[in-house]
Amino acid sequence: MAGMQRTLPRNRPIGVFDSGLGGLTVVKALKRVLPYEDIVYLGDTARLPYGTKSAEAIQRFALQDTEFLLGRNVKLVIVACHSASSVALDELQKRHKLPILGVIDPGARAAVETTRNNRIGVIGTGLTIGSGSYERAIRRYRRDVEIVARSTPLFVPLAEEGWLNNDVAYRAALAYLKPLRAERIDTLLLGCTHYPLLKRVIARALGHRIRLVDSAEETALSARALLADKSLLRRKARPRYRFYLSDLSPSFREICSRFLGEPVNDVIRATIPD
Repeated sequence: MAGMQRTLPRNRPIGVFDSGLGGLTVVKALKRVLPYEDIVYLGDTARLPYGTKSAEAIQRFALQDTEFLLGRNVKLVIVACHSASSVALDELQKRHKLPILGVIDPGARAAVETTRNNRIGVIGTGLTIGSGSYERAIRRYRRDVEIVARSTPLFVPLAEEGWLNNDVAYRAALAYLKPLRAERIDTLLLGCTHYPLLKRVIARALGHRIRLVDSAEETALSARALLADKSLLRRKARPRYRFYLSDLSPSFREICSRFLGEPVNDVIRATIPD
């Protein structure tokens, strides 16, 4: 019996939530880094975007999203939403005993480890940049670093529209990133889960000397390290992926497939209790 109790948590799924579909880039990274893990994804598409809501509303939504995932017996919750990671992560971690991981700290740590000249650029949505959450996280690891943060909101609709590497995307990237290049950054942190889809055009606009840090990829790596540390890594097995959305738009399958990089089949409409 004791052996069964030790192995049961290991076989439970990883839970991931976001206000919409951008968090599927985290799922994509998790599938690559943790290929044997079951994953349950919740996209709160009925209430997106979280970034325009008050901090109190975002905290309430994040608590409800976490409770939904706990009802699916997850062993780890990943807050794949920068707005919720900014204002709700501490409260979630206080309320729950199981591991809860946000997307900000893993990217901040990796950016500090990557930079050579201590000049880091950060791009994200207006709320993420305005909150200063990445600056605070980066300075927890290195206080003397220079940080240049810029809001790049047009990258979100470009990613959702599938305009990932065309002339429109390139011109937007040049306009947004030219000031960062002028600040002589050597590392750029992608501070939004939509932005990994635009890696190619961002790298093209920046030039080869500036290295990119993908917060989705770094979050997946942090999840693997956390599960390994707690002896919760699942042994070799065929994984199952379940996707819950609180609202199903006419184009949700197309957008889901774009973010995940493959067709999405097991999609269930979710009711998130207040």
